[in-house]
Amino acid sequence: MSDEKKKNDNSEVLVDQAWRAGDRSKRFYEMTYAGATSFLRRKYSKELNGVDIAVSGVPFDSAVTNRPGCRLGPRAIRSSSVELASLNSYPFGFDPFQHLNVIDYGDCYLNTHKPETIEESIFTHAKSIIDTNTKMLTFGGDHFISLPLLRAHAEKYGPLSLLQFDSHCDTWEPQGPIDHGTMFLTAVNEGLINVDTSIQVGLRTHNDLDVGIEVIDVRYIHENGIKKSVERILKRINKTNCYMTFDIDFLDPAFAPGTGTPVCGGVATWQALEFIRSLEEINFVGMDLVEVSPPYDHAEITSMAAATVAHDWICIMADKKRKKS
Repeated sequence: MSDEKKKNDNSEVLVDQAWRAGDRSKRFYEMTYAGATSFLRRKYSKELNGVDIAVSGVPFDSAVTNRPGCRLGPRAIRSSSVELASLNSYPFGFDPFQHLNVIDYGDCYLNTHKPETIEESIFTHAKSIIDTNTKMLTFGGDHFISLPLLRAHAEKYGPLSLLQFDSHCDTWEPQGPIDHGTMFLTAVNEGLINVDTSIQVGLRTHNDLDVGIEVIDVRYIHENGIKKSVERILKRINKTNCYMTFDIDFLDPAFAPGTGTPVCGGVATWQALEFIRSLEEINFVGMDLVEVSPPYDHAEITSMAAATVAHDWICIMADKKRKKS
């Protein structure tokens, strides 16, 4: 092939950029219906030197109490993210990958034949990433995965502020060692989170046990709006190190039907995104997004919502770094 033809033929670089060596900050247009579906077409890599955020999946759903299937969540979120991969980010108006080094680290290996090893496997997986000063963006999986993730983050950063978007409090008394409704009570009891600077947003189920975490229930959001809700979040967390967990059932089932324990009366997708876009001043140390169950999804609207929430979280992290440089 002549040099001129090579110059004009981009076919090689337009296919499977996730596998190709080279500059991690670049974006190329790829077919949305084909190719390697890393998250946002980022490079698949285990090399963490200089990486700001490592995207990782934890395909586990043995703790679900209603509808299963969220072990398939990481794959679905990655697949839906390709529509966001080649465009400048709205409404931010800049390319986040010019400011953040983001890779797709792949999934945490879980030996399903030895369920007693699951917690330690997730903890070890997270610790190996966090210890390199790389932040984690983790896709579940059911919400149980947040507990070993919090343990790994708290070991690195000390007790954390928890920002939880959810329809459930997940602070019920444990029914057994693996339960996706008790993690944050356990986290409080283990000293992983500071209740005085933690907050739960969007709750619309009841629990008589008050563990001291501030609650913004969904009626407050509907009656007072996002701005006042965000003001309460920022005041509560202030300048502390914060771990964010986002259960997709924070959204109303009309906007996120693909989840295991849907609860009616939630927020719309646009409202969830406005929340995320308003949190730039928080000092995030990590984030997980859980409970996306593709078998119950319709037209990928749940996985698309999840991918966009995660994308916008990356954007606020990039914007913060961009403004400092």
